[in-house]
Amino acid sequence: MQDHNLFSIYTKRLNKADLNYIVTGSVAGIIYGEPRLTHDVDIILHLKITDLNSLVNIFSNEEFYLPPIEVIRTEMSRTMRGHFNIIHHETGFKADIYLAGNDPLHIFAFKNLKTFKINSEDVYVAPPEYVIIRKLEFYDEGKSQKHLIDIKSILKNCPLKINKIFIMTNIKSKEIKKLFNSIVKSTEVIN
Repeated sequence: MQDHNLFSIYTKRLNKADLNYIVTGSVAGIIYGEPRLTHDVDIILHLKITDLNSLVNIFSNEEFYLPPIEVIRTEMSRTMRGHFNIIHHETGFKADIYLAGNDPLHIFAFKNLKTFKINSEDVYVAPPEYVIIRKLEFYDEGKSQKHLIDIKSILKNCPLKINKIFIMTNIKSKEIKKLFNSIVKSTEVIN
């Protein structure tokens, strides 16, 4: 059975190096919603050129696959959608690293991050509104039902108040706004 805290392989090191990050995606969905199996952790990283040595040191070649520095620099030069992976050799557990860049939603997420204690370690997590918006976008791109299941779970179980008006304001597609409204209504009936 999968250790439910495999993502801490990454967050402990990022904390130790004092790098600014937030966990999002499935792991955030699990924290706000219900447990489920996931094969990776999505992390948004606010990375500066001066942080590269720290990144290389905390994710050493002996334990992790980390792309060459040139690749990371190229991804850092993108103002939007910079991305690379880090893979833990022993477990095969992967971190999808998304670079903060100038994405307004990333900026919102960092300003409104939530801190959770997991195994006595601080873990910085994107706010539930961010997680829901991104899951709606990913659903719109690929139509994977897991995103809708996660959203329902977050709406039903999140211990925090969720700003649904903020979500509606930041959804771009009319079809997705309609879908989100129907999800909200279905979870309100359940509660």
